[in-house]
Amino acid sequence: MKSKAIFYHAGCGVCMEAEQALTRALDPLRYDVEIVDFNSAPDRVAEAEAAGVKSVPAYVIDGLPFHINFGASMAAVKGDA
Repeated sequence: MKSKAIFYHAGCGVCMEAEQALTRALDPLRYDVEIVDFNSAPDRVAEAEAAGVKSVPAYVIDGLPFHINFGASMAAVKGDA
């Protein structure tokens, strides 16, 4: 059974580079990767926060958040900052 990996991002340059590099790096036989761009899926912000995402770009792999560089805080994603 494949593990679930969700990549959350907000479309910035840092996010797009991380998406390209890390999605290629994950073994497709081991991980089912889903890409969530908050520009096209703003309804997924609460889900990301509930999973522990504090900033984007970030992966949530098997329920654990992994933050990559610092592109934008979740407050900025929501327009609160």
